[in-house]
Parts: sequence; structure tokens; C-alpha cells
Amino acid sequence: MRNFKPLAVGARSVTGRVSMDELFSSRRHLASTFFVFCLMMLSTVALASAADSGTVAAFPLPVAQYNDASIAGLAPKLLGRIKADPFNAIATAIFLAAIGHTFLAAKFRTISHRCEHEHAVLVRKLEKSSAPDPVLLREIERKKFREVVFHFLGEVEAVFGIWLIPLAISVALIKGPDTFFHYINGVNYTEPVFVVVIMAIASSRPVLYFAEGALKMVACLGKKTPAAWWLSILTVGPMLGSFITEPAAMTICALILVEKFFKLQPSMALRYTTLGLLFVNISIGGTLTHFAAPPVVMVASHWKWDSLHMLTHFGWKAVLSILISNALAFFIFRRELLALRESGQALVQPKTSVPVSIVLTHLALIGLVVLTSHYAAIVVLVFMFFLAFVAATERNQDPINLRGPVLVGFFLAGLVIHGGCQQWWIEPVLASLNPVQLLLGSTLLTAFNDNAAITYLASLVPGFSDSAKYAVMAGAVAGGGLTVIANAPNPAGQSILQAYFGTNGVDALKLFLAAAIPTTICVLIFLLTR
Repeated sequence: MRNFKPLAVGARSVTGRVSMDELFSSRRHLASTFFVFCLMMLSTVALASAADSGTVAAFPLPVAQYNDASIAGLAPKLLGRIKADPFNAIATAIFLAAIGHTFLAAKFRTISHRCEHEHAVLVRKLEKSSAPDPVLLREIERKKFREVVFHFLGEVEAVFGIWLIPLAISVALIKGPDTFFHYINGVNYTEPVFVVVIMAIASSRPVLYFAEGALKMVACLGKKTPAAWWLSILTVGPMLGSFITEPAAMTICALILVEKFFKLQPSMALRYTTLGLLFVNISIGGTLTHFAAPPVVMVASHWKWDSLHMLTHFGWKAVLSILISNALAFFIFRRELLALRESGQALVQPKTSVPVSIVLTHLALIGLVVLTSHYAAIVVLVFMFFLAFVAATERNQDPINLRGPVLVGFFLAGLVIHGGCQQWWIEPVLASLNPVQLLLGSTLLTAFNDNAAITYLASLVPGFSDSAKYAVMAGAVAGGGLTVIANAPNPAGQSILQAYFGTNGVDALKLFLAAAIPTTICVLIFLLTR
């Protein structure tokens, strides 16, 4: 949206970008905002005072306390647990509502974009008017407010955080505010903190420069043709995700694909095939280590999985799946890929180099964060040192963008809080499935929810067998490319590439179909080698 010259209207001005001050400039908005603020403060004080009221009962009720091991059948056991604690049904209903919200995220973003367009039209109308119109001003404010609200509701990473509000209110009203504070205080946020820090460091310019260099070396083997870049990005890029984290790998792969491939205007079939491969390969490519993929991070500590375990049980299978899927796609589209050879030279200027010492320092910081991943306080201290180092080497750094890491961390923290209230039904449901059913089920469920949610919920099941753990993890990472919401890095990749998929962006059904083949290959490999 282009900027407009301010138009003075009493004490306010209207521009193409209405500020928050303008948004709440009217007395009505000020009064409403003040009222909400006072209500929040009073509620917080009341809850805090109530939190000191004394001993609180166990919440959520530990599975062992249901004493229903003798009850046969899944339905009677679940009904018995709801009868023992009716709040189980409420907590699960809120959780399911949050999952349903993820399906509506795209719709909310569409509404936000429509409001943005309507707001711009109204601003242009006001600019052309001879005198300010109070009615029009209020409509401009209303449209801007709707744009911001629906944009927030359309952020997939914010969904579970948003639905913490009804969960907190429900717990406070039914169980008591002291119970809510006690529960929140007892949740372990180490994994979300680790993800925020590792993503921030891994997305820094020196690390991305290192990753670009690795992709370029592989592309040189094919004389840096568009086909060589395509294979390099979709093969080496996802594997790098095991070391620089999946979100960072997704970002750099998508950016290079834009310059080396999508700008050459390939067919729409090849574009969707490439996007499906990118999403699936990134999802499984982070399984060579235990710290790069969010679904692995959420369970690695609980299940005592280290990088050696991930490499021997998942990593080499992921590499095999990537190679087979890419080779199949290359064979199908070989004529089109090779035909891009002549027009694909020198599309992008090389970026300014980064001193080796700075690159090595950033890589060392990533290693230090991984080594201390179980200690949130140390991870935060390393992050503070990272910020200071970036400031000291500003000439070789890009501005740190914390939006992506913070949103992913916010998502995982909300997931952890919600997930703790779902153990009552997860334990009997997952325990009733065999490993094959678990693998196939988690693959399909991942398409409708973030794969980190699938693995985290599985980690809440006591006495989960090794084969069941393998099945859940295999299905979660295999299905991570079927939809945009299936894996945390996917929205970042879509936002970079969606301009090359028409005016309406990426079609969800076409993406699902494009990702179905590499997903099937991955599932078969995990099944046949289990």
C-alpha cells in the first residue's frame, strides 16, 4: 500500500498506513481500551491474590489416579475419565476448537487482505474529498481494526496462544485461579526457548552465507545450470536443515529457488511439484540430528533420543527418500528442467562475503546452544552473547528478525500448555493402536495439524513402546509437507514463493496432491525398514 500525505483533521491525520494512535483516537475507542485495560489489571490482581490461597489439587489429574486399568474398551474408559473429572471434556473441546481454528487461518488472512484493500480505497476517497467526513473517518478506523484483528487470527503460530485465553478462564472458574497459576508455573518451557534461540542464530547472515556456499558447491558439479541448482536445493538444502534448523533451511532454499528457478517461469505442474518436494524434504531432512526439527525437539529429551539415534533410525531413511523422490521428479520433468539451461545464467548477484571467523563463531554458538539445550537459563545467556556479538560485527550482519522464531516459540509454548490437559484421552487412544496404524494415522493427522503437536501429544503417553515411538515420529515427519500447517517452517516457504502461483497464491488441494507422491515414498521406506 502506497503512502499518502497526511490530511489534518482536528488533532488527527490520515495516511495510507493508519497508526495505532489513529486507530484508537476517538473517545469511544479510548474509553473501551481503558476499560479493558482496567479489567485485565483487576483480573490479574484477583487471580494473583487467589493464587496464594493455599494447597491446590493435582491438575490435570495424573493418568494413574483414574484406577481404570480393569475397564475393557476405549469408550467406557474415556467416559469414566470424563465422569471422574468433567473438566477433561472442556479442555479437549477448547483444544479441538484451536485445531479447527488452524483450518480457518487462511480464511482469516483472506478477510484481512480484503479489509486492507477496502481501507486503501477509503483513504484515497478521503484524500480526494474537499472536507473531512467523520463517518468516513470512523469507517477507515473500523476497516483498519478489522484488518489487524483478522491478520492476527490468521497467524497459524498464534492459534494455540489465542485459545489459551478460554482455557485460562475455564480453569480459573471451575478449578480456581490458584490451580491455573500452579499449572502454568509447572509447565516446562525449555523446548520452546531452545527453538526460539536456535532459529534466531541459524537465520543470521553468516549461517545463511555458509549454507548458500554449500549449495553452490554442489550446483557447481552440474555447471550451475537451473537443473543443477534445482537438484542441489531440493537435496542438500533439506539435509542442511539438520544442522542449521528446518526453518532456516526452508528460508534459504525458498529464496534461492526464487532466483535460480521460479524466475525462469517453469510450468505450473513443475512449480507445484517443486513446492511439494521442498515441504516434504524439509520435514524429513531435519531428522539427521535431534535438535533441528520441531517435532523431534519436542520429544528428544523425554524419549532420550540423541543425534546418533536419529541418524540410525530416521536420518539415513530420510536421505534415501529425498534421493528417490527427487530422482523421480527429475525424470518426469527432465525435458523442461534441461530446457531452462540457456536462460538461467547469472540471475542473482553474489552476496557480500562474510569473514570465516564470524561464520565459525556463529556455528560454534549453534553447537553451544545444542549442547546446553536442556538448560533454558544457559541457552538464554548464549543468546544474549549472540546479540552482543551481532552488534559488535554489525558490518557483516543483517538486522535480526525475531518475528519468525518468536511466533514458532509462541506456538510451541501454547501447544505444551494445551497438551498437558489432553493426556487423559491420548494415553488410551494411542495405546489401542498397533505401530502400522500409528504410522499411517500420524501421517494423516499431521496434514491437519502441526507435526510437533502430534509427537508432543504422543510423548505424554506413559509406557509408550519403542516401536510406537518410531511409528509416531515417522508418520509425523513424513506427513509434514502435505499442507501448509503440517510443519512449522512451511508458512515461511509459502510466503516467499506464493507470488509465483497466481493471484490466489498456493492452492491447498494442488499442494496436497503434489506432496502425496514423495510422502508415499517416505512412508513406504519407513514402513519397510522399521
